[in-house]
Amino acid sequence: MCYESLLVLAVLAVLLVLPHLVLGAFAQRMASPVLIQAHCFLVLLIYFVWFWLHGGQTLAMKTWRIRLVTRDGLPVRPAQALLRYLLCWPSILSGVGIFWAVLDREGQFLHDRLAGTRLILA
Repeated sequence: MCYESLLVLAVLAVLLVLPHLVLGAFAQRMASPVLIQAHCFLVLLIYFVWFWLHGGQTLAMKTWRIRLVTRDGLPVRPAQALLRYLLCWPSILSGVGIFWAVLDREGQFLHDRLAGTRLILA
């Protein structure tokens, strides 16, 4: 998760900060915090869902040879990828999902259990 965070920060720097700085320079105003948060949420949604649907691995997951699949070992469907993304926010931010993974017999996160996905070694 730490390595993924570093890569995501780079993605956000390019796709979030840079456009807002350029627009701010031309418009002479900063975007509202709600707009920035929504933009961040959408950029991350596109990043994660696209990678999960195209090979089941983000850039960091490729490095660590981890793949996201369904419970049956099949490629993740779009609805599952979206559900996993939406569920991972409260799961990870509250700490419940990480605590769940420690106690889970297969080491899976709570959001994976709920979305019908699992992480495997590729």
